[in-house]
Amino acid sequence: MLDKLIQKTNNLKLKHKLLVSYVLIVMIPVLIVGSAITYYFREQTLERAVEQATNNVERITMQMENMLKIPQNVSDLLLLDSEMKKVVSTRYSDTLELTKAYLNFTDFRDYKNQYREISGIRIYYNNPTLVNNQEIIPLTPEMKETVWYKKAVKTKVGSWLYITGSEGSPVNRLTLLRQVPIHDSRDSAVLMVVMNQSELNRLLVQEPFETVIADEQGYVVAAKNPEMVGKKLEDIGFNNNFGSMDKGTYKKEIDNKDSYVVLDVVYPEASLNSLKVISVFETQSIVKGANKVSLGGLLIILLVLLFALFFVYTVSILTTKRLLLLSRRFNKLAMGNLNVVSQIDGTDEIGQLARQFNYMVESIGQLMRQVVETTEQNNQLEIAQREIKLKMMASQINPHFLFNALESIRMNAYLKGEKELANVVRLLGKLMRKNLEVGREKTTLQNEMEIVSSYLEIQRFRYEDRLEFTLNVDPEAKMLRLPALIVQPLVENAVVHGLENKDGVVEVTVNLKIAGDDLQVSVEDNGSGMTPEKLSEVLASISGPEEENKNNRIGLRNVHQRLTLSYGENSGLVIESKYGQGTCMSFSIPLALL
Repeated sequence: MLDKLIQKTNNLKLKHKLLVSYVLIVMIPVLIVGSAITYYFREQTLERAVEQATNNVERITMQMENMLKIPQNVSDLLLLDSEMKKVVSTRYSDTLELTKAYLNFTDFRDYKNQYREISGIRIYYNNPTLVNNQEIIPLTPEMKETVWYKKAVKTKVGSWLYITGSEGSPVNRLTLLRQVPIHDSRDSAVLMVVMNQSELNRLLVQEPFETVIADEQGYVVAAKNPEMVGKKLEDIGFNNNFGSMDKGTYKKEIDNKDSYVVLDVVYPEASLNSLKVISVFETQSIVKGANKVSLGGLLIILLVLLFALFFVYTVSILTTKRLLLLSRRFNKLAMGNLNVVSQIDGTDEIGQLARQFNYMVESIGQLMRQVVETTEQNNQLEIAQREIKLKMMASQINPHFLFNALESIRMNAYLKGEKELANVVRLLGKLMRKNLEVGREKTTLQNEMEIVSSYLEIQRFRYEDRLEFTLNVDPEAKMLRLPALIVQPLVENAVVHGLENKDGVVEVTVNLKIAGDDLQVSVEDNGSGMTPEKLSEVLASISGPEEENKNNRIGLRNVHQRLTLSYGENSGLVIESKYGQGTCMSFSIPLALL
């Protein structure tokens, strides 16, 4: 049965396969999944809202704890401030003395200017000689009856409270209260570090839900809506007993509306009381949006499915048409037509296949042309090598007789005291022997440089003081193998043409070095050089056909042709010359080809 189903599927046209596959694999499953997603979308939206509110509340809690550490640290420093205690405990005899003491004590103002989280610092003490300057305040009987004063003197640990405004202490801010022991007195002062309200509200201004921070008395100390600051929780609609609730997420009815409440507790360092961070959002507002999104999502899914059905049908027709065109091009190629070109456009897989088809046809033709060119180059190289061997064989007439004659001349000159002449004859014999030994295709650079050295010694004997030479050979390059007689013709050209029309000493420098991935060879002289016209003529003669090379440049042309045929056009001979300054001939060969 499975085989029959596969056979029927294979017999269907491509566009019918695409349509059936779309309905079975996409349309029906999407409708089922879409219905399930719509059903659970409401709960998921609520969970995300709760999760977001929880994360925001936890973040606010951490930021609040960090912010409250600054007033706590400032109060710790002030508790140890002996100057402050002296200012508030001194009994002043006159107003001038009091004024000087107030002017000299600037710690409160300095801390306020240093920390933006603090809006003010005050200290209260039972000293009737003090004057209220909004920083150092004499304690009155009315102040002793206030809740904040009783909280402060009850324990030495700090307390965080929202202090409402009064005639003696117009604060209306979240405040840290600390008891300050005064030496030589049974009474203690009360230190009040007042928080900056704008910095507190800044923590909540970007919250998406209604969020407040309240103290243990139920006062709102900070809120997203600044108008709520200073009010009781029940005054703003939070009529539940939040004071007894622990950290967590609750479902509550607020203002007769089902709501979610996310609550966290801030525990300030070294404090008896805590603060609560409360975030509230209505359930209906979240669900209403989810319901609209769900309904809109279903409609969009239906429209997308219908549009996709039309799109799949259109694409199936276009795809089938393009595949048929490509199939016809392959048939023509199979018949041997290498001029066939596929004109199918597009950047999809079919378009890429069409371009690859064109590239394949072009590559086949290019490979065929390369085979022909390579065969021609190999034939030219073989012919050139044969010519070199024939020329070397022509120079090998009766070599033993020639070597014996030279050796007899050298010995005769040596016995007669002509040591310099004997050395030149020895070098000439060595040079000829080396030339006769280069019948093999390649030789080492060391052997090549021995030939060059012998040749230059002979020429220096000939020209005496007019010729000087320098050989710079990289030790790592000595054993590299090159075609024989590839450097000596360049040196010979430098000596012969460098001394033409040149008075004084001519210096020839031969450099062989490895630079990066290349072997670089250069022969330089400071001879008479060439004019631009003469240089162009030389370059044309070494690159042109042999019939055009009528001047004595056979050696340079031979070197250039062997280099290009063996290592490519980029390794050919490079000639640079300036009239009256000298000439430089060079070439470079990739080490990978040696």
